[in-house]
Amino acid sequence: MIPAHADFDKTFPFAPHFETVNGFQMHYVDEGDRAREVVLCLHGEPTWGYLYRSLITALCGDYRVVVPDHMGFGKSETPQDRSYWLQDHIDNLEKFVLQLDLNDVTLVMHDFGGPVGMGVTARHPGRIKRIISTNGPTPFGQPDGLERLLKNAGIAPWFQWIVKANEDGSLEQVLGQLGFNILSAMKINGFENHAVISDTWIAAYGGHFSTPRDCLGAIGWAKGFATGVHRFEEPDAAAIAMIRSKPALAIWGDADKTLHADIFLPLFTVLFPGADVHRIPGAGHYCFEDAPDQIADIVKRFLQNS
Repeated sequence: MIPAHADFDKTFPFAPHFETVNGFQMHYVDEGDRAREVVLCLHGEPTWGYLYRSLITALCGDYRVVVPDHMGFGKSETPQDRSYWLQDHIDNLEKFVLQLDLNDVTLVMHDFGGPVGMGVTARHPGRIKRIISTNGPTPFGQPDGLERLLKNAGIAPWFQWIVKANEDGSLEQVLGQLGFNILSAMKINGFENHAVISDTWIAAYGGHFSTPRDCLGAIGWAKGFATGVHRFEEPDAAAIAMIRSKPALAIWGDADKTLHADIFLPLFTVLFPGADVHRIPGAGHYCFEDAPDQIADIVKRFLQNS
């Protein structure tokens, strides 16, 4: 776990907050006036709230920006006696949202933050005001959702590696060393902005994963995919109708090697046919690292106009 007050040479200058959620300490950033609308940012694998540092700064003057770290990531605790499946993360986020009583929420979702955020949306559609997907899948009961997921897995190097490593028994060993190979893990997914790489940047992203015991979150997400344990939330018809009526925005780095735009954007636009869609040439899977200012501008315009 990263020390609570670590700011990585002032690149993450946000006060730490902690909430006891389902028996573990969940860290979150909470910046901006608490009376303002909430923007809730959800990270994926193997990142944490650091991914959103530029967006937090860009939005916190006009919104309350809340950025939790999932169990086993960032400054949150990594309990040793827990599973780390998608359902666990949905349960944790639901409890977090209810304990903080967050309403009128704009969700910003990246990577597996997509299915986690959509899972909570299925359970509490009345708390969600807007949906923003940023290189984050939104499988939500669409008829061809599973087919698209399998098609993507067949061409994405990251998912191909996960399946192979699980079969040959090396998955836990490799992902248990993320503190040393974090850059390689991110590069295989599609990371393009090499100019941002520094010792500070590597420490920020690798800092949580100092021992194999600290890597259970990252291992769990990958192993859950390889073994088919993850289960997407299945909303009822009333929830889907409520959610389809909400303003929605998709931002996708076109150089994403793990979640291909041509496969996943149709899942989003079927659910939100009136959504704004922005594809960013040259930006990869970690779009907030590759095009932070461009994304912040798109998000701000969307928030102001919806």
